[in-house]
Amino acid sequence: MNKPRSTWLTAAGAALAGLAGLLLPVLGPAGEAEAAATGIHVAQGRVYEANGNEFVMRGVNHAHTWYPEQTGAIADIAATGANTVRVVLSSGDRWTKTSASEVSSLIAQCKTSKVICVLEVHDTTGYGEDGAAASLDKAVDYWIGVKSALQGQEDYVVVNIGNEPFGNSGYTAWTNATKNAIGRLRGAGIGHALMVDAPNWGQDWSHTMRDNAASVFAADPHRNTIFSIHMYGVYDTAAEVQSYLGHFVNSGLPLVVGEFGDQHSDGNPDENAIMATAQSLRIGYLGWSWSGNGSGVEYLDMVNGFDADSLTTWGNRLVHGAHGIAATSKRATVYGGSGGGDGGGGTGGTAPNGYPYCTAGSASDPDGDGWGWENSRSCVVRGSAADR
Repeated sequence: MNKPRSTWLTAAGAALAGLAGLLLPVLGPAGEAEAAATGIHVAQGRVYEANGNEFVMRGVNHAHTWYPEQTGAIADIAATGANTVRVVLSSGDRWTKTSASEVSSLIAQCKTSKVICVLEVHDTTGYGEDGAAASLDKAVDYWIGVKSALQGQEDYVVVNIGNEPFGNSGYTAWTNATKNAIGRLRGAGIGHALMVDAPNWGQDWSHTMRDNAASVFAADPHRNTIFSIHMYGVYDTAAEVQSYLGHFVNSGLPLVVGEFGDQHSDGNPDENAIMATAQSLRIGYLGWSWSGNGSGVEYLDMVNGFDADSLTTWGNRLVHGAHGIAATSKRATVYGGSGGGDGGGGTGGTAPNGYPYCTAGSASDPDGDGWGWENSRSCVVRGSAADR
């Protein structure tokens, strides 16, 4: 049976997408200082592990909720060198509900395979345009219901509240809906790093997420929210890719490319620019998807029939190509990896001002000015005000 495709853009959205690239509003500051680190966390607009090592996601999406029998997929993805797997779950509103025990099993698989788990509820896809989609409120209900499986896993798990939570209708509600979702999760005691997807089927051609990201980040009492853009046909030129990703970096706001492909029915995304720009800006990326795509987007499969030994052209590009997973991924230090905020350069290195980077990240910088102290000399925290 054909499975739902992850992302598409309506004709109306495509018409507006060209105009979106011309809009250059300026974001305000990211908000107050981040809360004390607990597990994976945000600091100075970057993602860090609990020990202060910067973590740059390099990984793959896996459609678990449609293929729960594919229990070897996470290990197979890890074998490519990926340090992160984004796992599709269901709240039960559209597909079979992923139980708390199943969530625990998936987290265990991630830990055994030494990858960070980004867990996402897929039922919210296209809310406001797709009548079958669930609201972010429904997704929050789900997360609260499986809280027992998440507790104590803050070092290993990022909670991606809802996949592509608005389509191309009603997307102006994204800001308040996202703030409310974050508030409810924090109120329920879920302290994990949260990930929030953009509206417009994840592609944010309206720049709703971009223009409101600072206020959403500030609304999180933990200051521990990561933004996720999905890059398909809207991002068919290097200029569009660089403008969008660069805007978040320049604004000191944490961003990952939560999904992208090498082609799509809504246009031809520039995967080379996406990967190269993400690498140069130390932004994470997660390719869509390992296997099992249907509804006309089968070309997004990275392997044929969940066979790890049968990479497709897209899979080979993502894993072995320039700026790909094999060349740039670094295992999380919680699993004994060497870390490295440059997505492939290892720990340390030299900042543009000539000082070494702090290998312990912000953990070396108690006063938060971007300057740390290691090995009896000053060091620079990556992504800080001193990293110039």
